[in-house]
Amino acid sequence: MPENNAASSNATNADELELATTRIFDAPRELVFKAWTLPEHLSQWWGPNGFTNTFQEFDLRPGGTWKFIMHGPDGTDYRNKCVFVEIVESERIVLQHVSGPKFQVTATFEDLAGKTKLTFRQRFETAVEFEQVKKYAIEGNEQNMDRLGALLANISA
Repeated sequence: MPENNAASSNATNADELELATTRIFDAPRELVFKAWTLPEHLSQWWGPNGFTNTFQEFDLRPGGTWKFIMHGPDGTDYRNKCVFVEIVESERIVLQHVSGPKFQVTATFEDLAGKTKLTFRQRFETAVEFEQVKKYAIEGNEQNMDRLGALLANISA
């Protein structure tokens, strides 16, 4: 469960094309990282409320591909393709979302004496894509973090 629901999901003057969400989870950093890197966990929480996932490929290494379909609650399928850029065990994941709106995700995991501060950043390539996606991604990212918190409460290291 998240200890602190404080989140920042808006563009800043310094970086007009980025959304950022931060949460502190009452779970060790290694467990939070595991929830991001094991498909059996990631598929359970990735996406806003009501979404499910079908993973087609998950090659967790720099240059590796993650292909999946997000199934919306209304039955719409959203095909996604990402390429992993950087994986630093229990510290950072960087990936490029290369289908649909193009953006880079950087997830950082900071140890806070047994708890974990997760910072999730989405940096978009264009202002047009940023403006389109932020309409639903701000709330969607919050729901995503809620779902991650629920999963963390039910798994162990």
